[in-house]
Amino acid sequence: LPALWRQCHRTAAIGICHLHTSSSSHAPSKEHYKVLVLGGGSGGITMSARMKRMLGAENVAIVEPSEMHYYQPIWTLVGAGAKGVASSGRPTASVVPSGVKWVRSRVQEINPDTNTVRTGNGMEISYQYLIVALGLQLHYEKIKGLPEIEDWVKFKIGSNYSVQTVEKTWSALQNFKEGNAVFSFPNTPVKCAGAPQKIMYLTDAYLRKTGKRAKANVVYNTSLPVLFGVKKYADALWEIVKSRDIQVNLRQNLIEVRADKQEAVFENLDNPGETKVLEYEMLHVTPPMGPNPVVKGSLLADEAGWLDVNKETLQHNKYPNVFGIGDCTNLPTSKTAAAVAAQSSILDRTISKVLKNEKPDRKYDGYTSCPLVTNYNTVILAEFDYSGQPLETFPIDQSKERWTMYHMKADVMPHLYWHGLLKGFWGGPGPYRKIMHLGMK
Repeated sequence: LPALWRQCHRTAAIGICHLHTSSSSHAPSKEHYKVLVLGGGSGGITMSARMKRMLGAENVAIVEPSEMHYYQPIWTLVGAGAKGVASSGRPTASVVPSGVKWVRSRVQEINPDTNTVRTGNGMEISYQYLIVALGLQLHYEKIKGLPEIEDWVKFKIGSNYSVQTVEKTWSALQNFKEGNAVFSFPNTPVKCAGAPQKIMYLTDAYLRKTGKRAKANVVYNTSLPVLFGVKKYADALWEIVKSRDIQVNLRQNLIEVRADKQEAVFENLDNPGETKVLEYEMLHVTPPMGPNPVVKGSLLADEAGWLDVNKETLQHNKYPNVFGIGDCTNLPTSKTAAAVAAQSSILDRTISKVLKNEKPDRKYDGYTSCPLVTNYNTVILAEFDYSGQPLETFPIDQSKERWTMYHMKADVMPHLYWHGLLKGFWGGPGPYRKIMHLGMK
C-alpha cells in the first residue's frame, strides 16, 4: 500500500523554535527517564513542556518519528482554499521543548510490567512515569478501491484528514462543474467529528460564490443517526442545511469508491447489506479511524484497543504510573485539540499529586469544543462536556452563526496554540474561556 495508508496521524501540533537535544545513531541502546512521553502531537508536546517545568528537562524524553508537526484544525480552511497548507506545519525540532531528549523513532512496543518501551531504532527506554499521547490511526485502506487510486486529483477526491490529501480537496472544489458533491462520515470514532460537515458548508458557499450552485447537489452521507451529537447545535445545523438545500442522509457508511466511474458506494447501517451507489463530481472522504496499533497491542488497552484511563484523572486504570491524553485514550468525549488543552492542565495536576503520593483532586469534565465552520466568515462555536450538555464560554447564544467566532477559529486560535498550548502555558477548563479572560485583563 502507498505510504499514506500506513501512516499514523495524530492530533497535530506546531510551535516556535527552541534548541533541543536529540538521539543519534550512536546513542546507547538503553536509557532511563523519570518521565517518558510517547507521541509528539499536541498532547505529547504540551505534556513534555509541562513535565520539563515540573521536573527539569534532563528528566524528560519524548519519542516521535515525524520530522514535521501540523496544526490540523486549520486543514478545514486549507481544503476550502482559505488558508495555505504550508502555514499549518513546522519542523518537529522547533516544538520539542529545549533540553528535552527527542528520540527520533517510532514506538514499537510498550511493556508496562517492566516499565520499558522499545523503539523502532532498537532502543530500550525505561521510565518511572509514562505519558501516552500516540493519537489514533487513519484507515483509508478500509474503503474498497481507495488505496489503488494513485491520482486523487484526476478522480476528484479529497480528504481534509491528511497533509497528503487536504490540498486535493481544494483541487476537487475548484474543478467542480456540475453534479453531486458528496461528503462522508465513517462508522467509527473520529477526531474532530464536526470536520466532515464543515467542508460541506464551505463547498456550498464556494459553489454559490462561483455561480455553480444551481448545477450542484450537495450531499452529506453520515453513518451517525444524528447530524451532530449535541441537540442545541444539531438543531441550528438542521436549519442551515434546510435553508441551503443540502441533502443529509443518516446511517449511510462509505464502503467503496469506484474511481473510474466516479461512483461512491454506501451501506445502509439500518439494513446491513443494502447499498446505494452515488455518482459524484466531487468526493470528500473522512476515513475510518481506530486505536493506535501499538496501544492496541499492549497491556494498556481496553477491549476496543484504546488506552484505558480514568475519565476524571487521566491516570491508567491498571498501571498507576501510566497516564494518557488526547485521541489515543478511551475518554468518552469528542477527540479534539480543544479537549487536549483542557485535559493537559488536569493531567499536570494529577501527575503532581501522584509524585507526592497524594490523591488526584481535580476532575476532567469531558470539556471539548468544535468550531463548526458554516461559511467563509461564520462559525457556530460548540462547546460541551461528557454528558453532551453545552459548556459555553461566552454570554451569548453560541448556536448562532457569528463572524467573531470565525475570526477566532482562523486567526486567534492558531496563534495561541503555537505560542501557548505547546509551551505548556495554556490549558484549563476550556481554551475559549482563556481568551475571554485575557480579553478582560
